[in-house]
This record gives sequence, C-alpha cells and structure tokens, in this order.
Amino acid sequence: MKLNYKKLGEGRALVILHGLFGSLDNWQTLGKKFAEHYTVYLLDLRNHGHSPHSDEWSYELMCEDLFEFLNDNKLDKIYLLGHSLGGKVAMKFALTHYERVEKLIVADISPKYYPPQQSDVLTAINAVDVEVVKSRKGVEEILANNKLDLGTRQFLLKNLYWKDQSRARLAWRFNFKAIEKNILIVGQEQMAGKPNPLFCLFLRGANSNYIGEEDLENTRALFPKAIAKTIQNANHWLHTDQPVLFYEEVVLFLKY
Repeated sequence: MKLNYKKLGEGRALVILHGLFGSLDNWQTLGKKFAEHYTVYLLDLRNHGHSPHSDEWSYELMCEDLFEFLNDNKLDKIYLLGHSLGGKVAMKFALTHYERVEKLIVADISPKYYPPQQSDVLTAINAVDVEVVKSRKGVEEILANNKLDLGTRQFLLKNLYWKDQSRARLAWRFNFKAIEKNILIVGQEQMAGKPNPLFCLFLRGANSNYIGEEDLENTRALFPKAIAKTIQNANHWLHTDQPVLFYEEVVLFLKY
C-alpha cells in the first residue's frame, strides 16, 4: 500500500509513525523542529489520515506498508520513531527488518499485550452518525455526551472533514469500520523474537500507565540496549504534553 506522507528538512532520515486515530498532522510541529537536524518523513498509517483504506488491518500489514515506503523512497537505514500504535509498528518492524533501522524510539508503549484501551472512544464514535449530523459542533456535542474529555474530543475532531464542496456531508478520515473490526487483534499483539541489538529509547509519560517497571524489564528482554526515560508532567500523549522535553530527549539520543 502506498502511504501518504510529508517530507521535511535535510540530513539522516527520521521516520515518524502516529498513534491510533491519529495522523501525520499530529506531528507537524515537532516534525518541523526535528527537520532542523534530519530529513523527517511523517507517515499516515493505513486506514488513517490521507492513506488508503482497507478492510485488512494488522501489524504485519502496517510493517509491509512501511517496508514498501522505504524501498520506494530509497531509504536504507533510518531512525524510526513511533507513538502508541505507531510504536508497536516500529518495534515489530525493527524485529523483522533489523537491517533497515539505525536507532529506534518508542513513545509510551511496550511490547506487551494490552487489553482494549479505547472502548470509550469506540463507543463515542459509534454514536456519531455522520450521515445525519450536519456540523462539527454537533459531532463534538455527541462526543461530549459520551463522556469524552476535551483533549480527546479535539484530537478526534481533527479527523473530521467535509466530504463535498457544499459542506453538506461530514466524514472521518480514519476507516472506523476496519479499526473497530480488528481492534482486538491489534490490541492483543505481543512482540516476540530473539533479543534485538538495536540502540533504543523508550519514553514514557510520568502520568501514564502504559509502561510500568515490570514492562521495562520485559522490554529489555527483547531490546537489551534499550534506554528508558520518563517525561514528567506528561500523560500518554507525552509529545503534545511536553513537546520541548520530548524533542530534547530524542535529539540527545540520536546524536550519540
């Protein structure tokens, strides 16, 4: 699958993968900062952003998409950064295509199995009938009535667009049907394989519960050279909660 992407800057290639229900737009601001040092490739994963939709959605397929993207753009060894869902794609890609990754950065996710984390979001999106609702405000009200906090509502609304010039029909940029159908399979993915000698940086939010101390021990079984850092005053979306600290940690890691 040919993924939508945006290219910024010059230098060593840094590929960035967003999280569930996200898109490359979530990384535009940090991408511009990273582009002061690297050639940054911001990707939309399949069924997200402006990339093609497919009924099939798995980590294997997303890794194949990334492999195709690297070949199409003649990228041999890359720095690879992924957040949440994108972090799992990045880890799996590093385990299966070690020769294509120079360094790996994973943001607030570990290789372990995660029970469904987004059931409230799925329920709220299901409550929105974009064939009926005629305004962004109307969509936000439905999301709010389904008890989604302001930050999550704003995050999801970035995926909403007008399907025609008359502004009569709204649509989601993500392929909700495929995501909902496969979410349990994707959530259950647990990374496995031989210990990987890559230099890795695992960043976690101090206020997030996605990576515990035991998770770090298990992570080092797969990635023995992993370095773990905690970003203070940050939740799961640590790169938006603390963009300066996140940027500094990544650049420091990539320099040495």
